[in-house]
Amino acid sequence: MPRNIYDEDHEAMRASAREFVARTLAPRAEEMIQLKSIPRDIWAEAGKQGFFGFDIPEEFGGAGVDDYRFNAIVAEEMSRFNAATSSCFGIHSDVCPPYIVDLGTAEQQQRWLPGMASGELICAIAMTEPSGGSDLAALKTTAVRDGDSWVLNGSKTFITNGYQADLVIVAARTDPSKGAKGITLFMVERGMEGFNNGRKLDKVGMDESDTAELFFDNVRVPDENRLGEEGMGFIAMMQRLPQERIGAAVSNVAHAKAILEETIQYAKDRKAFGQPIGAFQHNKFLMAELVTKIEVAEAYVDDCVAAHAEGKLSAVDAAKAKWWSSQVQNDVLDQCVQLHGGYGFMNEYRVARAWRDARVTKIWAGSNEIMKELIGRDLGF
Repeated sequence: MPRNIYDEDHEAMRASAREFVARTLAPRAEEMIQLKSIPRDIWAEAGKQGFFGFDIPEEFGGAGVDDYRFNAIVAEEMSRFNAATSSCFGIHSDVCPPYIVDLGTAEQQQRWLPGMASGELICAIAMTEPSGGSDLAALKTTAVRDGDSWVLNGSKTFITNGYQADLVIVAARTDPSKGAKGITLFMVERGMEGFNNGRKLDKVGMDESDTAELFFDNVRVPDENRLGEEGMGFIAMMQRLPQERIGAAVSNVAHAKAILEETIQYAKDRKAFGQPIGAFQHNKFLMAELVTKIEVAEAYVDDCVAAHAEGKLSAVDAAKAKWWSSQVQNDVLDQCVQLHGGYGFMNEYRVARAWRDARVTKIWAGSNEIMKELIGRDLGF
């Protein structure tokens, strides 16, 4: 089926992203795996190509296009390369900028957005805590007012870009008596005394992604680094999670689709019992099912992307896209490993790494169980 949501300008951006992958990312794939992060010069090159500035106004160095389809195009191409790069770039360019654009003062925008657009200032968002998981309203990190500053204490975990981050949007409890209404957002900057980026976490997959623990030990954050109104942090996060979730869905489908295409070619080339393994009825039927699953998921996600570009995507529909795409992704990649046989278990094959990488997508951006809870509530339960 043809995809109808992208026009010539979007496809030109796809070509640019694809060239960036081939020229800049692919030759350094192994280096990123060994470093467990994306080198700074690659971030700078991505910024130079304009991949980080779609949500950032032109006066701050961005494109200011106000068309989420450009974000989605780049996410697709990065995901076709690997899931980790798409995740790191997506947090920096899709998830974080809207907070500063929508909630930041003019001084804050001038201070941080140009560096984010150029890739010089790597950004992360710190919601999840060791004891909280998906329960954002129960976070324990605190910020206590002290004159013109706030004293921040606590920790965060599983933070994408956390090890390299120059800027971190941190959710902290400023009024313990108000529950979700007592949470405020702060911009914590590298070098602030008491702020420790922690260590790179040793993950099952997403080797290229710099994921870290963050620690805050009496970090003095000036009030000028408070993002938005005091006590409005939880609402701000809830309002912006749909963009994170539709971005995850775009990446999930594109990632699985790329590996499935490689698997189909493998099934044509690999011979067993005198014929291509894809010619066996079981495998032929299986691949027919996998292709259909991907295309049906892609069609729904495309509709969500189009809705989000028009400002009409609901939190519930974003939740549907997130959980379904991650489930399809994992189902498809599991079968792709099986079709590769023993080679599917070897890290030198992309299918093996993709299979490992995909498992976390059913957990992050709100676990699939939380997504179903949101959908169930919308049904009146």
